[in-house]
Amino acid sequence: MNDILKIQNRLPSLDEVRSAARHCLLERNGVDEIQLASALSLAMGTGGDFADVYLSDSIREAWSLEGGAVRGGSYRRDSGFGLRVMKGEEATFASSQRIDAAALIRVASQLRMNGEFAAATASTASKDSSKHDGPSLYMGGAPLASVDASDKIALLQRVDQLARNHDPRVVEVGASLQAVYENVWVTRHDGMSAGDVRPLLNLWVNVRVKSGTRMERTHSGMGGRYSLSEWSDEIVATFVKKLVDAAIIKLDARPAPAGSMSVVVGPGWNGVLLHEAVGHGLEADGIRRGTSAFAGRIGQPVAQRGVTIVDDGSMLGRRGSLNVDDEGHRTQRTVLIEDGILRGFMQDSLSARLMGVKQTGNGRREDYACLPMPRMTNTFMLNGNHEPEEIVASVANGIYVAGLEGGQVDITSGQFVFEASEAFLIENGKITAPIKGATITGNGPETIKKISLIGNDLELDSGKAMCGKAGQSVPVGVGQPTLRVDDMTVGGTA
Repeated sequence: MNDILKIQNRLPSLDEVRSAARHCLLERNGVDEIQLASALSLAMGTGGDFADVYLSDSIREAWSLEGGAVRGGSYRRDSGFGLRVMKGEEATFASSQRIDAAALIRVASQLRMNGEFAAATASTASKDSSKHDGPSLYMGGAPLASVDASDKIALLQRVDQLARNHDPRVVEVGASLQAVYENVWVTRHDGMSAGDVRPLLNLWVNVRVKSGTRMERTHSGMGGRYSLSEWSDEIVATFVKKLVDAAIIKLDARPAPAGSMSVVVGPGWNGVLLHEAVGHGLEADGIRRGTSAFAGRIGQPVAQRGVTIVDDGSMLGRRGSLNVDDEGHRTQRTVLIEDGILRGFMQDSLSARLMGVKQTGNGRREDYACLPMPRMTNTFMLNGNHEPEEIVASVANGIYVAGLEGGQVDITSGQFVFEASEAFLIENGKITAPIKGATITGNGPETIKKISLIGNDLELDSGKAMCGKAGQSVPVGVGQPTLRVDDMTVGGTA
């Protein structure tokens, strides 16, 4: 709690964030909102019923270490805009790597020429979606801007030393420090506009260990929308040592059993199971098209009692958080499933408009050259009332999954598969030997009906999740408490 208060005390106001985004994307490029409105009006002509323009300027910096020495560094800046015109569900879209009045007119003229919409009229009445009181969800500066190169290198070298000093069986360490600093601006045909300044910081570490002829690897990351100063020496050391311990445990792992059994899924990062198996099916594009297994089921029971899943893009400093989404709408906490009952979906502006409901601030895109779509932000299950030890003790024979990787899901059918990167046997209600080679398969809508016990130890992930959909990747957050899931299909090597 003290760390949260420390961050809050340094946060800019939303108006300050908006002013910074305006300066970066409009004033610096000699563009004003009248020119944006004119371009939108030109692109719509007499045909479209919706248009928006999304401007972005992003700086990406990365430093990497291998074998105790820095092996690479990069710095890249990219800027541009994307202009979209819609009639109903049909869209035309074009983008440019230049931000200036001439490029806006050129792209708008191209869209007007290519569009084949029936008659409609666009309005440019002044509206403003971003005049909100209160602080930003994250700091306004670049995560690594005030950090000397020597300090960045020192952090990576310290990660290497921490890993090797923690256990002599560590034979290889790789680390990467990455930062993104992005300004965005959105203007809509009706005059609504919003700006945001988005930092993102991440540390990625991979470790290889060896004992005799056996070798094992493990990798993980941590990060969020904050500066490097938020990472104390203790936070970094705890993260690295935990990663090494996970790799060492694998050296003694035995082949995983196979069959249908109860699986206890640990808290935190394992919320990626819910993200893949359930979350994608609750994004509104699949709902309105009828391709999701959850379509047409609002108000119906879809999970066991006690299961409550939310998506919340308004959390302080989290990897999946946004002050406004990529369509200019404020993010919010959306209850998706409440006590087992389906309550809502994640909406972008298109799906909300076609479905006749309110948008939820879930319109997201990878960059200015991509169309937005409904996507998750920070998606997690809320606490139950069982102690984690009680949940493990309730299983006579099964497995405990501490870490999941390699998740894949078919959004239409809900079928998923995961690799258990860190798992253990449960024998007579106790966690015993580590196992390797386990996979977990199932059907998302059916799996959440098989959750029989929910822990009281909700954790969010360390800040490493990326979500892919339709060729676009965006940063997200996941989380859950400890869960017992019955009758799961486990594939093993035993």
